Amino acid sequence: MAGRLVRRDRALNVWPGYVDALTTLLLSVVFLLTIFVTGQFFLSQELSGRDTVLERLNRQISELTDLLALERSGKRALEESAASLRANLSGSEAERRRLQGLLATDQGAQGKAAELGRQLEAEKGAAARALSQVDLLNQQISAMRQQLAALEDALAASETRDRESQARIADLGSRLNVALAQRVQELARYRSDFFGRLRQILGSRTDIRIVGDRFVLQSEVLFSAGQAVLKPEAGPEIDRIASAILELNRQIPADIPWVLRVDGHTDARPIASSQFPSNWALSAARAIAVVQYLAAKGIPPQRLLAGAFGEFQPLDAGTTEEAYARNRRIEMKLTER
Repeated sequence: MAGRLVRRDRALNVWPGYVDALTTLLLSVVFLLTIFVTGQFFLSQELSGRDTVLERLNRQISELTDLLALERSGKRALEESAASLRANLSGSEAERRRLQGLLATDQGAQGKAAELGRQLEAEKGAAARALSQVDLLNQQISAMRQQLAALEDALAASETRDRESQARIADLGSRLNVALAQRVQELARYRSDFFGRLRQILGSRTDIRIVGDRFVLQSEVLFSAGQAVLKPEAGPEIDRIASAILELNRQIPADIPWVLRVDGHTDARPIASSQFPSNWALSAARAIAVVQYLAAKGIPPQRLLAGAFGEFQPLDAGTTEEAYARNRRIEMKLTER
């Protein structure tokens, strides 16, 4: 009968390992998605800035185009006016020559000729002013063409920078994915070595089990009922685990962000005392006690993490004493920070 119970317990203990493996995979995917979203955020910021610059340049080009059209229209009007003035000037010159011819025969026409001469001078002045305005318009049109060329150059430079930024972002994402994959593979290798070492240390004990990617210690091995103070006899067991972690810490490169997560679990029976108002408080205090003990044994505190699940992650949904005993446990897992 005891053999069948042991085999049933071992069969049921496989599922938390699968769940934790899926959880680790999900966390890795979420982390990669976070990196991807961050890259997309910076890319969208740069693209938004480029769109703003393009919109401003297009608006300036439109304004300059409108101004150029107005200036061209004014230039045509002035040219037409100058042509008309030239025609009038030619007519006035012809009239002057005719009047000068008549002057020899008609002295009285001198006064009229003088008046026509003054009109002719006035028309010459108007024509000269019109030609000056045409030259000024030509200069303004040339300046506007230079501004349009400068704006086109700025637009081309902005598009070039945008293409270069997109290429850099794509290259950065690729290199980051490769680095993350390498770190995950390295941590998986060290985790395998770590649990192999623990199997050698723990032997065939039934109250300390290795399930999937974590090892499980029944609370009775470490704590008295309803307490969060480590038993004196729990020291040797944790010391062996601490020695394995210290050896692992010397082997893992410093740039791999690993932590040992210590999770406290209780059974479903409620607890309400001045010291522990809930099972959460009890499981948290037990996890912290183990973490503090490991830190006192020389494990770097930044490599330790205490978690509390209370009664909400049971291994056995039953209500027997055996089920309650299985659910009261401390789990340790080597994972990423």
